[in-house]
Amino acid sequence: MVVASIIVFVASLLIGALGIYVGARVIVGAGDYDHAIVTALIGAIVWAIVGFFVGWIPLLGPLLALLAYVAVINVRYPGDWTAATMIGLLAWVTVLVALYALAAVGITGFNAVGVPGL
Repeated sequence: MVVASIIVFVASLLIGALGIYVGARVIVGAGDYDHAIVTALIGAIVWAIVGFFVGWIPLLGPLLALLAYVAVINVRYPGDWTAATMIGLLAWVTVLVALYALAAVGITGFNAVGVPGL
């Protein structure tokens, strides 16, 4: 059970990092997948912490968690808040497409670590 959970977590993290990698590559030209993995992990942790403390507040809680996630991207990649937001949006779309394709062939469920809402 623990081994399966670790495998799912690692696979989800790698898929989430793929989204951040693609977003960062397209928006700011950053092309380091290792950097994207660390960013996805930090983003997931920050999202979880902020969500734990304020996620219960309707509308405001999820918005603050999303803002914290974009702040992690803003700190980890060059550019401004607009670039960080665009990286996050492109990461979300990339992961959505990848997970849809994987779920369609029965390889995985429809979730990923490191990208909010998936």
